[in-house]
Amino acid sequence: MPQKLSNSVLYLMAAGAGLVVANNYYNQPLLSLIAKDFGVSESDVSNIPLFTQLGYAFGLLFIIPLGDKLPRKKMVLTVFVLIVASLLGMALSPSLSILIVCGFLVGFSCVVPQVFVPMAAQLADDDNRGRAIGIVMSGLLIGILGSRFISGYIGEFFGWRSMYYIAAGMMLVYWVLLKWKLPELLPDFKGSYWQLMRSLFGYLRSENAVRLAAIRGGLGFAGFSAFWTTLVFLMEENFGYGSGITGTFGVLGIGGAVAATYIGKLSDQMNKNRLILFASLTMLLAWIIFEFSAFSIIGIIIGVLLMDMGLQSLHITNQNIIFSRNPEARNRINTIYMVGYFIGGAFGTTTGAYAWEYFRWTGVASLGLFFTILIVIFHLSLRKKQSA
Repeated sequence: MPQKLSNSVLYLMAAGAGLVVANNYYNQPLLSLIAKDFGVSESDVSNIPLFTQLGYAFGLLFIIPLGDKLPRKKMVLTVFVLIVASLLGMALSPSLSILIVCGFLVGFSCVVPQVFVPMAAQLADDDNRGRAIGIVMSGLLIGILGSRFISGYIGEFFGWRSMYYIAAGMMLVYWVLLKWKLPELLPDFKGSYWQLMRSLFGYLRSENAVRLAAIRGGLGFAGFSAFWTTLVFLMEENFGYGSGITGTFGVLGIGGAVAATYIGKLSDQMNKNRLILFASLTMLLAWIIFEFSAFSIIGIIIGVLLMDMGLQSLHITNQNIIFSRNPEARNRINTIYMVGYFIGGAFGTTTGAYAWEYFRWTGVASLGLFFTILIVIFHLSLRKKQSA
């Protein structure tokens, strides 16, 4: 008899998605503190979020497909060993180069939320799949946004290394909860790891909807990453605020995360192409507001709310589309989508840092606007190739 998704397990996975993914984003409000500690430039220290996101992309590519081959619970508990070790490595790093390597390992290991999302989709029935994905994604986005608030204040008052000691302790506690409550799901794939990885390319070639979702998601996350990588520099240079105030902006975006459950329900009922267009236009409006907000806190606040709501709507609808196909390969389908998503994030981090260095906030806002216009172009020109 197939297992059902209880609310307690669903919310455990949602909380875990937030706690684990937060490890990838603690660094962003801390970049100025780290740069001063090691005596390096803003562009040098931006390699920390860049390599963390690249590590996440590699983890998605090489770890997540194993969810279709290995027992899910055993796999998750094993990966947590590397999560704790890499976080302790961040806290103890004696140089920027070692910190960058440890950041890559944090990203590589903190892909567990991308195991939880297909698990929720598999355990939920067809009528509630969007709701389940929305709740897990709500937890994930709250973790991304809340991480900046928490690390900003901890970094300001206790030093940036303290954040990583605390994070390692939280991961140990959550590991115990997972061992107690997380259900085991046995895999469907019986082939070798090489055959598993080779099948990714088959799905990439045959699934137009997955390719388009990856393009949309990657471009959306590129703008998001460019914004959050450079916001700490804007706050310091134009407003004289430290990492604590910068992190507070993350709390504003939690409103978009809370809306994720409602968005997930809508994606079970409404035309998904329309939802995606609405999300894209919402992000477009956010970047237009950012263009005129280099010295306006109110403008930044409004833009953050719109950007987070738009990106979350885009992301959940993308995932509902791709998880409605190929149920036997949901982890591999998610791998293709999320690798594209985080490659976009890494590209946005790099280009955002250079846009800031050469053109300051106008360059960052114009870059985000460009990425979002590309989403609309790709969506309108390629959407007929997918059935949503």
